[in-house]
Amino acid sequence: MTSTNQDPHIGGYRNEVDHQKLGPALVIASSLVLAIRTARWSPTHSDGLSNVEWDKEVEHSIRIAKVVLSQLTGRSPELFQTTKVPWYVASDEDVPK
Repeated sequence: MTSTNQDPHIGGYRNEVDHQKLGPALVIASSLVLAIRTARWSPTHSDGLSNVEWDKEVEHSIRIAKVVLSQLTGRSPELFQTTKVPWYVASDEDVPK
């Protein structure tokens, strides 16, 4: 919990996975999953019309990539870039009496 005091006392920092930098990894991972799953499809030409089967594969590939990245960040966070997040020490003013 962050302090509402004007001069919060930072007790230290904890390293957390920088989720803002995972966007490119998600795009690459979902693209690889999609490429592998559709490698044997016959090539088709689209005139800008939506292909329902293709849309389902794209959504499924993104879902798989999200699950994999979630598992990796939870179990092996050292694989990803981290950011230091401060944690605050409660002062006497912050503690209810």
